[in-house]
Amino acid sequence: MTGLERFNKLSLAQTCAELRRCCAAERWVKRVASGRPYVTVEELRQEAEEAWRVLDEDDWRDAIEHHPRIGERTHGWSREEQSGVATANDEARDRLAVGQRAYEQKFGYIFLISATGKSGDEMATELENRLGNSPEMELSVAAEELRKITILRLEKLLVDEPDHDART
Repeated sequence: MTGLERFNKLSLAQTCAELRRCCAAERWVKRVASGRPYVTVEELRQEAEEAWRVLDEDDWRDAIEHHPRIGERTHGWSREEQSGVATANDEARDRLAVGQRAYEQKFGYIFLISATGKSGDEMATELENRLGNSPEMELSVAAEELRKITILRLEKLLVDEPDHDART
């Protein structure tokens, strides 16, 4: 059975639980879940993108609240996505820690970046650069990073076995 076939056969409650692993924005979860069954992976991806476009700032903030900080002890997908921190040198880890505190103080939510394939130094540099953004600009940037993470995780969902204990 393909990942898409498995996804289409889940109960609504299971589907929503699996989609929350991708993105905690409840409007996004409900819209994508209600579009089943999907004929192709591309159809699912298009619906996920369309569902993303109708989210607002409250949805983005809700989803951001459910993400771990960069460098926190993580499980599952977050651990894989943040693997660049695990191999980062002490300087990069320190920059991330200091930057994240400043970021949270300035913007009121955690620093979010699509970390897959990025080194700890790259993430720290991006964090430092984004500290110069206005609150309005940064929420837009953070939302775009969240969109990238969401779509990447949706693709992983279709190849991974369900793991209801996995944390984002």
